[in-house]
Amino acid sequence: MRQKELRIALVCYGGVSLAVYMHGVTKEIWKLARASRAFHSFEPRAEGVQGVYRDLFHAIEKEQGLTLRVLPDILTGASAGGINAVFLAQAIHSGQSLEPLTDLWLEMADVDQLVDPDARPMWRFAKFWAQPFASWILKRPGNAVSESVAPETRAEVRRKVSHLVRGRWFEPPFSGPGFSKLLFNALKAMEKAPLEQPLLPAGHPVDLLVTATDFRGHLELLRLNSPPIVEESEHRMPVSFACKTPDKPGANLSNLLELTLAARATASFPGAFPPLKLDEIDSLAEWAGADWSTREQFLQRIMPVHMREGETANVSLIDGSVLVNAPFGGAMDALKGRPAQREVDRRFVYIDPRPDRFGVQKEHEGKPVGFFAAIFGSLSTIPREQPIRDNLEQLEQQSRDAEALRRMVAGLRHEVERAVEKLFGRTLFLNKPTPKRLVGWRGKAQQAAAESAGFAYNSYAQAKFAGIVEKLAELTFAAAPGAGLPDSSPIAASFFAELERRGMASLSDEAGGASAEAIAFFRAHDLGFRIRRLRLLARRLARDWEADPDIPDDALEAARKAIYKILALYFAQEKREALGEDFTGLAQNALRQPGPVLDYLAARRLLPEIDEQAEIMLADAMQDMPKDLRRRMLLTYLGFPFYDIATLPLMRTEGLTEYDPIKVDRISPDDARSIREGGTRATLRGTEFYNFGAFFSRAYRENDYLWGRLHGAERMIDLVCSTADRPLEDGECARFKRQAFLAILDEEKDRLTTDSGLVDRIRAEVLERLGQGA
Repeated sequence: MRQKELRIALVCYGGVSLAVYMHGVTKEIWKLARASRAFHSFEPRAEGVQGVYRDLFHAIEKEQGLTLRVLPDILTGASAGGINAVFLAQAIHSGQSLEPLTDLWLEMADVDQLVDPDARPMWRFAKFWAQPFASWILKRPGNAVSESVAPETRAEVRRKVSHLVRGRWFEPPFSGPGFSKLLFNALKAMEKAPLEQPLLPAGHPVDLLVTATDFRGHLELLRLNSPPIVEESEHRMPVSFACKTPDKPGANLSNLLELTLAARATASFPGAFPPLKLDEIDSLAEWAGADWSTREQFLQRIMPVHMREGETANVSLIDGSVLVNAPFGGAMDALKGRPAQREVDRRFVYIDPRPDRFGVQKEHEGKPVGFFAAIFGSLSTIPREQPIRDNLEQLEQQSRDAEALRRMVAGLRHEVERAVEKLFGRTLFLNKPTPKRLVGWRGKAQQAAAESAGFAYNSYAQAKFAGIVEKLAELTFAAAPGAGLPDSSPIAASFFAELERRGMASLSDEAGGASAEAIAFFRAHDLGFRIRRLRLLARRLARDWEADPDIPDDALEAARKAIYKILALYFAQEKREALGEDFTGLAQNALRQPGPVLDYLAARRLLPEIDEQAEIMLADAMQDMPKDLRRRMLLTYLGFPFYDIATLPLMRTEGLTEYDPIKVDRISPDDARSIREGGTRATLRGTEFYNFGAFFSRAYRENDYLWGRLHGAERMIDLVCSTADRPLEDGECARFKRQAFLAILDEEKDRLTTDSGLVDRIRAEVLERLGQGA
């Protein structure tokens, strides 16, 4: 069976109470990933919608000989979408259940639960003088409730809004500490629920990023021409987590207090919740008796400027959607250096509950902007509706670059293989490689590639040299936050000057190859070349050779494992932790003494010694390979310098890994019309009262949650079907959707009871639109 991975980078928009809908969607992503893991682990078929997803994987495998694995490994979010990203990431990483979060949204996401006790009117005459004002804003002609709330719910909404108006004024009505406890308790409930294995393979990276806004901001240095450096206020404060998937269940993605801080900060809606201050989380830790021994390390990572200035107590974090509502950038950054053991279909999936904004605005054309409309529009709607065109254009360009790189490498293949065969002769491939032979062959191939490149080699060497120095400077800059530099450019300039003093003004010798000084530098510091070479081997094993019937699957899998064990040796050297504590002191003085920093990096990372270990492992792996596979591996391994010289100056990319084009998919009511036409307005209720509607009615929350699950299931099946090598037979995707819809309705019929007819009405629509048959 050929294998392919459908990797999902999920972006969850902010949307106030539409977060309940997004929870329904993320729950289906979770269930799809659980079904995928169970399918690959040969676990028994689960009941309900997971069983339907399992049947879909089996059908594709049976009909097309393609085994799919679904890996949601990058999760970003803002505001209430950030809460969903945090909980989904925790479930994926730990194997914990997402079910407790459903109860959080349905039971507790109500204004009566969220309001601060000090803001509740304690008796019916509380603030009696405010009653006329409350009645006026809620019942006057054209008021916000009448304009934006369905008739059957207006009385409930008016009652709850009246309580808010007659509570405390000029302070947020909702409780910050109460919200933090709510989030923390939900995470603790996930811990207590039944455990399963993590949803990603052991060692696979998981990245979570949510946006927050530093209300008072902090100063960052900005480089200009004149004056050379200025200070600028920065208010963006992303909170990110990155780790590897454990091999056993139960390990948290991070300390639960840190996950709570991330969720609480990103969803601190201005005016509704007070800004988050650190003492709130400290008090939560004391209340819960929870350990937060990683506090200083965590704060140093997310707010280094405040830590350096000793001002963390004054930090006030508000809703992440104020500045970044669709954090595509964080998801794109997480792609760098990601392993790919087999063919990857990378999808960026974003959840947008309200794609119909323009139509809504058209309905109100010519009407004056009202009091509430102006407030909510400026604080909520407008920031959340800024287009993501720039992000998508950047992804499209990245995909075009990836496709160009693929074509270039494919076009060079025959010429490179002829050059390698001419250099070594065909008898090379009759010999079994030993570490000593690999070293000799590799050196000979690299020198031949350099000499045959002619004038092109110098541009390649300069591009590679500059890239290495820039990476070393970035590594040094990250290790020296107290140096007061705006970026890594001054450090890079000092490194270039030092290396020129060491004889590297020119990188080539008289014969056209690399000079002795350049060879020594590349051997000591060129980590990227080693990783790119191994990634090309991994890609060939995963995509180009996997479909070849002459190469046994077990031989391919053994080769993949060997390559990734070797890659792990080099990946470990990319981490800041590999440099030790002494590096911080050296990095602080990099501008004045760049030489010791470069020498320390070379000595600490010991790349030539790792090369020896890597070639022992590679030679051992090749000993038992079938002759045809060993020949292809050697042609690629020894031919890599020819590929690299041709592509690196043009592409300037380190990305011979997930370098297939990236596809972007949206999940919204407008994209899932199998059950009901009409999009958002025909399905969701939380859009009422300026997207706060679901916070005022459990019936609305149940409705939106259920439609989130149904829409999520439809779009997950669309994604899986589009990842297959060829479309499924006519009607087969629709059949799986019908089965998924009915399974979800069966799962939720006993939970969603506020509107007794909700499940039955939608079930009737499913049967009418998609038929009665199996």
